[in-house]
Amino acid sequence: MEPSHRHAAATTDLVASDRRWAWVEINREAIRHNLKRFRRHLGPDVRIMAIVKADAYGHGAEEVARIALTTGATCLGVASVDEGVRLRLAGIGAPILVLTEPPIQAIELLLHHQLIPAVYNRAFALALGEMADANGRPAPFHLKIDTGMNRVGIHHSDAADFLRQISFHRGLELQGTFTHFATADEVDTYEFGRQLERFSVALETIRYMGMNPGIVHAANTSAALRYRQAHFDMVRVGIGMYGLYPSRAAQGLIELHPAMSVHARVNCLKAVPMGEGVSYSFTYRSPGNVQIATIPLGYGDGLSRVLSNHMEVLCKGRRLPQVGTICMDMTMFEINQRQSLKTPRVDVQLGDEVVIVGNSGQERIALDDLARSLGTINYELACRFGLRLERVYTE
Repeated sequence: MEPSHRHAAATTDLVASDRRWAWVEINREAIRHNLKRFRRHLGPDVRIMAIVKADAYGHGAEEVARIALTTGATCLGVASVDEGVRLRLAGIGAPILVLTEPPIQAIELLLHHQLIPAVYNRAFALALGEMADANGRPAPFHLKIDTGMNRVGIHHSDAADFLRQISFHRGLELQGTFTHFATADEVDTYEFGRQLERFSVALETIRYMGMNPGIVHAANTSAALRYRQAHFDMVRVGIGMYGLYPSRAAQGLIELHPAMSVHARVNCLKAVPMGEGVSYSFTYRSPGNVQIATIPLGYGDGLSRVLSNHMEVLCKGRRLPQVGTICMDMTMFEINQRQSLKTPRVDVQLGDEVVIVGNSGQERIALDDLARSLGTINYELACRFGLRLERVYTE
């Protein structure tokens, strides 16, 4: 083997956490646990659609899809045709719903890979039917009804008439009907109740006009946990499958285990004299008697620069303050060299593991903790951490 080929093979064989001392761990058993808890909560008659859009919220769509389909999910939900195609190319044959109506130009690709689109525009529906008919078999679709979120979908009062206008086409097959709740996370249930009522009336009208709405689904993770009346035939489990609660209102309704943790190793360690600055703009200056440890992970990996000097990391079961401006590829934290009986000094060495999200000893930092500090939601941070960091799957 040529030297360059040997080098390529060695690089490929090297595990992610050794190629770079920063990685995300995804625990497969946690995902299985969470889906089993949803199955127990929902009962045997309600199907589960596993939502794996945005690369499974940063957890890896192909791997999560396989886990979900062997742990009770019957189909998958994605945000785009491209996401569905990637799953097909990975050998996943289960039904895949594209949750937003794609561009007309993507219909040929959608049909080729047997993806199921959401439909709510007449022009798209007829174009889909024409191309499906030309291919010799009808295209299944799910009707998306807008019940008040005012984002996408056919207005709830027009849903039955819309179906009547396109039902003549032999190239179209209505497989399901769904909506999405805007406030299922909120403590106040009024708006949720309005949306549910509008959806129920639309379904009644569709049936009254002699049409079968197919698989009816409305509940996201929060509604699946909080509102049995919204379960219908199927629920769409997203954030809960990954062990994260969508809101405080849903907290603890079933036991969930977070699947994602974020790790790094110390790649530089130095004593910084009193008064010396650290990182860009010297937003932190050494008080003396400290060591500064650096890890190769930064805002390019999802750790927001806004958290600079306002967060902690875990090392050897202790909380240590992050210091200095978080860089694109590096973050620093402080190790106090003073010690007392109450606070013994932490002996940190090069290569020691640091936890940004997850557990170390008895200490824990959750995605929710970082999200609260940033004024955002755990969904966003999970997606961010999954963008560049290599994933290591564990059991």
